[in-house]
Amino acid sequence: MASTVTKSSSYNKYDIRTRNPNPRSAALLVIDVQNYFSSMAKPILPNLLSTIRLCRRASIPVIFTRHCHKSLDDNPILAEWWNGELIFDGTPEAELMPDLDSDLRLGEDVVLEKNTYSAFQGTELEEILRERRVEEVIVAGVMTNLCCETTARDAFVRGFRVFFSRDATATANEELHEAALKNLAYGFAYLVDCERLKEGLFGN
Repeated sequence: MASTVTKSSSYNKYDIRTRNPNPRSAALLVIDVQNYFSSMAKPILPNLLSTIRLCRRASIPVIFTRHCHKSLDDNPILAEWWNGELIFDGTPEAELMPDLDSDLRLGEDVVLEKNTYSAFQGTELEEILRERRVEEVIVAGVMTNLCCETTARDAFVRGFRVFFSRDATATANEELHEAALKNLAYGFAYLVDCERLKEGLFGN
């Protein structure tokens, strides 16, 4: 089920901090927009693609992640938690959704593989960001309350300023989506949506 942004959303009372991303020091992290998650991702694709294109227009680098496993043994606790239902590398479910094809720049965009919720854990993401002198990350993709939220929290504790998309993220249901946004707005991230991002990057 895709998430939607409404004025009565329960996280609004925590969304009290506003700031605009700095395009000279920001990167967009597009988390796990893979065939496995297509039922969640398809409803937010217009907003996700708009977010990617806004960042391209502002010369903000875009980094994609793919969640995948070589075997059940490369993350036993995750295999236990999800009863062995993992995304295995080399399967169609592990591939990025074809809807991204026109917005994926092969040979230019970084596509990182990960096997846990955080895009930082066991990857070169932090090194890549530091090398590019990135100080801020904008997080979009799926799932709001798992890989997106964990990556956002991890970025924050590593010293990156975090912007988190309300309308270009989605998860299993609205309750989980809004719970994640509450936590993030309270302690970790500036919430943005396509409209706020456009205004912040380019003005009215």
